[in-house]
Amino acid sequence: MDYKFLGKDMDREQLRALSDKDREVLAAELRDKILNTVSKNGGHLASNLGTVELTIALLSVFDSQKDKIVFDVGHQSYSYKLLTGRFGQFDTLRQKGGISGFPRINESESDAFDTGHSSTSISAAVGMARARDLKGDDNYVVAIIGDGALNGGLAYEAINDIGHNHSKMLIILNDNEMSIDKNVGGMSEHLSNLRVSSGYLSAKKTTESFLRKLGIIGRGLIKIIIAIKDFFRFLLYRKKPTMFEDLGLLYYGPIDGHDTAKLIKTIEAVKDLRVPVLLHVATQKGKGYKPSEDTPSDYHGVGPFNLEEGIQKKNSQSFTTAFSGVVTDLAVHNKNIVVICAAMAQGTGLEDFSMKYPSRFFDCGIAEEHCVTMAAGMARCGFIPIVAIYSTFLQRAYDEIIHDVCFMDNHVIFAIDRAGFVGNDGHTHHGLYDMAYMSSMPNTTIFAPHNYSSLKDCFAKAAQLNGPVAVRYPKGSEEDNIKTEDVTKPQVISRKGTDFALISIGTTLKAAEDAMQLLENQNLRGTHINLTMVKPYPTEQLSDMCSGIQHIFTIEEGIREGGIGQSITSDLPDYFICHNIGVENPIIKASSRSDQLKTAGLDADSISNKIIKFVL
Repeated sequence: MDYKFLGKDMDREQLRALSDKDREVLAAELRDKILNTVSKNGGHLASNLGTVELTIALLSVFDSQKDKIVFDVGHQSYSYKLLTGRFGQFDTLRQKGGISGFPRINESESDAFDTGHSSTSISAAVGMARARDLKGDDNYVVAIIGDGALNGGLAYEAINDIGHNHSKMLIILNDNEMSIDKNVGGMSEHLSNLRVSSGYLSAKKTTESFLRKLGIIGRGLIKIIIAIKDFFRFLLYRKKPTMFEDLGLLYYGPIDGHDTAKLIKTIEAVKDLRVPVLLHVATQKGKGYKPSEDTPSDYHGVGPFNLEEGIQKKNSQSFTTAFSGVVTDLAVHNKNIVVICAAMAQGTGLEDFSMKYPSRFFDCGIAEEHCVTMAAGMARCGFIPIVAIYSTFLQRAYDEIIHDVCFMDNHVIFAIDRAGFVGNDGHTHHGLYDMAYMSSMPNTTIFAPHNYSSLKDCFAKAAQLNGPVAVRYPKGSEEDNIKTEDVTKPQVISRKGTDFALISIGTTLKAAEDAMQLLENQNLRGTHINLTMVKPYPTEQLSDMCSGIQHIFTIEEGIREGGIGQSITSDLPDYFICHNIGVENPIIKASSRSDQLKTAGLDADSISNKIIKFVL
């Protein structure tokens, strides 16, 4: 497709000057570029296709270099990147050395805030609005948040705060679930247009200001007018005043999120109000590509695919699919097992479970803190909750794990998916902290299975134990088929000598065993031990197994400082010389998982080189 507009550096005035027909052409060009790039590189597709017109409207009204535009999560920011000077780099999306799939402040001055996790945009925007007011600046602050991210408690905390404080800012609620009612009639359409017109808003402000000067009588009249307005709105829309208005925000909408002209008109009308405004925009997820329109959840986050054929279902096994089978099998034999997730039933492999055991499956939405505390409540009543959450998102529930699960020794099982490096989503999505923070929590057992067989054994054991249990496993598929005899005990994988001992944790087993071969080629022969249960720490067993060995190395796919390796070796007798290999710089950006492991020094070559450095 030859682009008429896309690829040219168009400022706000040039975008604003486009005709309605030209905007349609630009929207088509944006969708074409996004589709072709994501089909080659992978990425977030449906969410980006749904926000094309909204992005054009935003950049037709606001100056991205001066104003603060904050995307929630950020997986809907591809059009924004293309229109803010990154068209020439867009083919590098999510590739090593390329641009990120999320807003990044070090990538462009147009990116106001690093994002990747949900429900943060309003809080960040509130901070920016207050900073602007304190400095006496005149820039606009805009937060764009989806209906899913609005489920997160942080978003409500921010709305409650800004509604009380009344700083000027605009919150755009991108609702891709609620369609616009076509049957409300001409009068409703007329009133909607009138309500967002500059004349209406100016008259509204003038009238309210005049009535407030009348004191008690004026304030009483304001209440009466508001009540009358709400009554007629209820007659027209069959809706009571929104919760957003109860929280102190001016609410407008819903309006069609694919009508660029109407979006621009509406945003222009509300942007100068001296109070926080919530603009409700209805969009269609996946718009412009029929497969993603039909099944938007399948096209949320995708790998490379053929545009003509769409995404082809893959039958390849992964740790996530292995977990799916394991948890379903456990539920057959134990009626007390329930499963909880945070808006990630598909991502965590729980769709089959939810269909087979709907009464025992709970999707709490994007609310990790609530998931964990709810699980604690169910555990107090005799159930065994399995909470399936990606490692990077479980970080959000740190306090709840300590206070509501561990302190009461509640039998909650955490299925920590995507532990370790995750590949092209980059550093905001890596799961590198879970072992470190879980290891510091009281009463907790931690498992790090290295293949599907050990994953199954870990969950079987977790169901039998008491107290909090965490089972962490990575993105992707298994790399070894070594049978673990007892997941609660250290296992010798190979014993070739006593020059050193290498203790691998979880899925680092394969790289460690490959390193053993490289070291043997250098006439260094050691002992390789793998840990599947990493807490409680098996220090006495390791001491016995490493008898006669001086140098001990641990390796883990997690942060080194405060990690499992340091916890284990700190308890070993002083006559051992201990070295911990782990991730020293967790901000490793988008690339393949294998490349990230190499960058972190967790591949076989890097491990062997570190051992040679200390032993020879």
